[in-house]
Amino acid sequence: MTFRTRFAPSPTGPLHLGHAYSAMLAYDMAVEQGGEFLLRIEDIDQSRARPAWEAQIYDDLAWLGLRWPTPVMRQSERLAVYGATLDSLWKSNYIYPCSCTRADINAALSAPQEGVPTHGPDGLIYPGTCRPDGEQSQSERPQGNTVLRLNIAAAIENPDQVFQFTETGAGPAGETGQIRFTGQDVINQVGDIVIARRDMGTSYHLAVVLDDAAQGISHVVRGADLFEATKIHVVLQTLLGLPVPSYHHHGLIRDDAGKRLAKRDDARAISTYRNEGLTTQDIRSLIDR
Repeated sequence: MTFRTRFAPSPTGPLHLGHAYSAMLAYDMAVEQGGEFLLRIEDIDQSRARPAWEAQIYDDLAWLGLRWPTPVMRQSERLAVYGATLDSLWKSNYIYPCSCTRADINAALSAPQEGVPTHGPDGLIYPGTCRPDGEQSQSERPQGNTVLRLNIAAAIENPDQVFQFTETGAGPAGETGQIRFTGQDVINQVGDIVIARRDMGTSYHLAVVLDDAAQGISHVVRGADLFEATKIHVVLQTLLGLPVPSYHHHGLIRDDAGKRLAKRDDARAISTYRNEGLTTQDIRSLIDR
């Protein structure tokens, strides 16, 4: 199998030092292994995606010395793929519509049971308010402005099933090597995730596993803040019969106060450093870890 990494930014703001670190690490790993580095544009949120930011991504990454094959995969061009997968999951009774607001979920979790987590890698752990007891009452998957959730217990079937992935970097607590977890861990600590968001036709979790498989990604390089979300992705990969790549989670670039960088932090945008006259090597020195 070809050693293949990717960088998958969203065109919703300027790339910052944290993006540069992740992209350059993925690129360097691919070069060192004689493999391939791919770029993917995660633009499923069309309400925030802007062509100007996408153009800036290409410009900044090229300035950093990165090269990638074209044409670039763009998620907005793959909605039919996501929709077909959702149709299949719907017909198998693995997903269901949810009308709960964040306030509804907060209210349902206002008196949590002792020892039962309320937050997981996808935010608040959904209490199952809209989860159906049996088969769907509708024959066709709802379209448009409807949230769809994955019935995680139904999708896993056997709570004792052991899932695993190879970690070549390190999780938040230094986890590395073969990472194992059970179906029950996911049921308890993750819950019924949103698999398709309103007016987006998919979700990050569904799109990323389908896209990584379509591009033949062998090693996913990303920040340690997504380590726990990898459990969601491995479950989805298993459910959909997709290969499980290796994962390399890296530390996050933070500001002087220890806060992780965000796109609103224009002071550390790659374009800002470029305008100030810094070189690509200067950027490498700033993110050297």
